[in-house]
Amino acid sequence: MMSTKKDMIERQLKNRDIEDPAVLKAMEEVDRKLFVPDDMKDKAYQDSPLPIGKSQTISQPYIVAYMAQALDLKEDDKVLEIGTGCGYNAAVLSRLVNKVYSVEIIEWLADLAKENLGKTDHDNIETRHADGYEGWPEKGPFDAIQLTAAPPKIPETLKKQLKIGGKLLAPVGTSSQRLVLIERLEEDKFEEKDLLMVRFVPMTGQAQKE
Repeated sequence: MMSTKKDMIERQLKNRDIEDPAVLKAMEEVDRKLFVPDDMKDKAYQDSPLPIGKSQTISQPYIVAYMAQALDLKEDDKVLEIGTGCGYNAAVLSRLVNKVYSVEIIEWLADLAKENLGKTDHDNIETRHADGYEGWPEKGPFDAIQLTAAPPKIPETLKKQLKIGGKLLAPVGTSSQRLVLIERLEEDKFEEKDLLMVRFVPMTGQAQKE
């Protein structure tokens, strides 16, 4: 039986540990169907990642919601996303915060994200085609930074673009990945917490040389 958006919200999110009303509202407002290929539209609300071409995927709805909830975002926050992908995660974040800056290293994906995001009614997402390892320093510092691809370790360049009190959320590792939440407590003091085991595409570019 084909899943519906209502199934996605009720069974995959509310029935698990997604309880933030703003996150649930954002997941309901952003139609995942707009971000998947035509031959995948009947699977758009499934509880799984889906292929979007050339070994790239759109994240599982639960993970998108889980990561947004874990960052505890506020309406006036400025967020940096590393790995725009097809644009779905940025669209969800845009419903929760004041401004989303998103960087994508793969050119065709950056173009796809722009095309997909053009189908939504957002006006607070700015994207660029670049290596996310360097972040987007001229737009920082950020209240939150979220990575949607896994580096072997979190780049110091990104940690330095967090505001004091800001949070960074990233999958970290190669064969085995953990979702790590880092909070910047002081200029040179960070607190790190492991949340759960995950599986994301590896971060490419400079991150692979570390």
